[in-house]
Amino acid sequence: MGLFARLRAALSPEKAALLVLAAAAATLAGAWTFQALGFLPCELCLIERYPYYGSLPLAAVAFFLARNAPPLFARAVLGLLAAIFAAGAALAAYHAGVEWKFWPGPAGCTGKFVAPTSMEAFRAQLEHVHVVRCDAPALRILGLSLAGWNVPISLAIGFAALLGATAPKKA
Repeated sequence: MGLFARLRAALSPEKAALLVLAAAAATLAGAWTFQALGFLPCELCLIERYPYYGSLPLAAVAFFLARNAPPLFARAVLGLLAAIFAAGAALAAYHAGVEWKFWPGPAGCTGKFVAPTSMEAFRAQLEHVHVVRCDAPALRILGLSLAGWNVPISLAIGFAALLGATAPKKA
């Protein structure tokens, strides 16, 4: 029996739903902790959190369905969670690429800085909210930004959901 088959056999839909729920909650807690420590998220960082926010109630529903409904329902929700986290990983990879200057990011958070031409223009600029740049990571851990770390985290959570969605039926 191969590794994938052993993992599928070990991770029932119920366990997979709990794992997705716990991992998503822990990841959000980590993001909020870094934010509380002063590492402000950019626009893309905030968007990257959407899959996690959406997955919390979906994983709870999948857990409930795995315990109380025909297996097909929980498997369908787990499949949806796998797709959500695959999309989240793609978004995180895009953001990491913006940070590494592989491609341009959204103009709203990576545009060119325009120096004020007068004191009045400078005062007007001061009145606007400071934009956290999407192409300048606030923190790197072991060489990866938080967006970079979000790629393997999202892939791992999505893989756990996929394992639960495809787990062999109990005898």
